[in-house]
Amino acid sequence: MTYTAIAVVAVLAAVVLDRWVARTRLTSTRTWWSAYGIIVFFQLLTNGWLTGRGIVRYDPDTILGSGSITFVGDGRLLFAPVEDLAFGFALVLTTCVVWVRLGARAEEQA
Repeated sequence: MTYTAIAVVAVLAAVVLDRWVARTRLTSTRTWWSAYGIIVFFQLLTNGWLTGRGIVRYDPDTILGSGSITFVGDGRLLFAPVEDLAFGFALVLTTCVVWVRLGARAEEQA
């Protein structure tokens, strides 16, 4: 399975968790998208630094794009493959869903 396919599965799983499993529906709020916008900014800086310096490398046959410094045109954002944004989205959304759900459960028990 390619990095791209795994990234798509991760995003779909996170959205299903948010919408139908935990029913937190974070992705339907402005607060979520505002916070995520801030996170993406720093994610792009970090990914750009790590991949631009060669600390992290990707097999070009398993990602979208060839690897030049462009915005989305060849499948990369600031050196990093766009799949990194998908994984970041899935990771942050899943973490926030769990956080909100556990917080709601704690309030119910109190």
